[in-house]
Amino acid sequence: MADGVDVTIERLGAKGDGIAMRDGEAVYVPFALPGERWRVGTGEAIRLTDSAERADPVCRHFLQCGGCLAQHMTPALYRDWKRGLVVEAFRHRGIDAEVGPPVIVDAASRRRAFFGVERRADEVTIGFREEGQHTLVNLMECPVLDPLIVAAVPGLRSLARRVMVDRAGGRLVVTRLDHGLDVSFDNGRKDLSPHEKAEIGALAQKMGLARLVVGGELIVAAGRPTVTIGGAEVEIEPGLFLQAVPQAERIMAELCVAALPKSAKKVADLFSGVGTLTLPVARRASVTAYDSDKRAIAALDSAVRHAQGLKPVTAMVRDLFREPLSARELADFDAAVLDPPRAGAAAQAERLAKSKVPVVIAVSCNPATLARDARMLIDGGYRMGPVTPIDQFLYSAHVEAVVVFRR
Repeated sequence: MADGVDVTIERLGAKGDGIAMRDGEAVYVPFALPGERWRVGTGEAIRLTDSAERADPVCRHFLQCGGCLAQHMTPALYRDWKRGLVVEAFRHRGIDAEVGPPVIVDAASRRRAFFGVERRADEVTIGFREEGQHTLVNLMECPVLDPLIVAAVPGLRSLARRVMVDRAGGRLVVTRLDHGLDVSFDNGRKDLSPHEKAEIGALAQKMGLARLVVGGELIVAAGRPTVTIGGAEVEIEPGLFLQAVPQAERIMAELCVAALPKSAKKVADLFSGVGTLTLPVARRASVTAYDSDKRAIAALDSAVRHAQGLKPVTAMVRDLFREPLSARELADFDAAVLDPPRAGAAAQAERLAKSKVPVVIAVSCNPATLARDARMLIDGGYRMGPVTPIDQFLYSAHVEAVVVFRR
């Protein structure tokens, strides 16, 4: 074993690793592709042959930065792998799903970044961590993020020198809003003087920031911090959930609206958030939106009151994990939109399976829990339509999916 063992990669795993079989056991090789020969067991694996489907990375940080796992695949292999993640999730639940090709979002389109940030004297590191490590990779470029976010990084380093104590680390959340960037340093100083706040505010305004929050304290607010969803302006408080890519958000909304029955008058939006799907659907039908996040429901309610051209929308705070809508409560709706967090919506799916709702439109960021919930709906008498994967998180192992169930 000192000289290692040569293996041939047979397939790609769920996290993009190449998988070889040796003595009946799977051997996982990071960044390996099917058909390639690799030498393993010597510490760091050594690639002996190259697949014709190996591509040149599009970013200098690839293999070091943990933000991307799949820049080494050709577009065709990458699409097949992403689609396969959805196919396998349904197959695991005994469902032979019709899964279409993934809809892949444009590069440089992600509007929110969760950076790590560290300050050591005047040296500030901002970026993503190495895969499986605590080490930060200092961001110099990123083919995934909105260019406005990437361009702001030098200015963010200057801000970090002022708002963070020496030898401190934390999280930096940057979101592109309609009128600039929303920036939040989670671990900022609590002892900023009025003079320091004024200097920091001036720098933030020079950078064109829409809002700056340091350690939970609002430092700069330049106008209303809004994003436009379905033609309505939604005011986003720091930390509120948003879809990562506006293009993906629009695609999901278009698929949902297209799936509504022509005669639909009342729709339930389950796990509505700030109205990602509520607002587009409300152009067609009345919507009752449910979510456990009080701030999200308040933002949605405010957006509805200021929007034009919407059917009636009722926004309600309700924890659907603990208190799912019953079959009786669902009886009044012509369709239901189900867009839960990664954990899925097992309790609510169980109630839907017992309901008479004609159409259920499921949107998910986790194919595994989507397939689990789909199994309940199918067993309850629903017919499942084709699945549309949406690749919102480029070069990652994550994939969204939309599928429609009908009675």
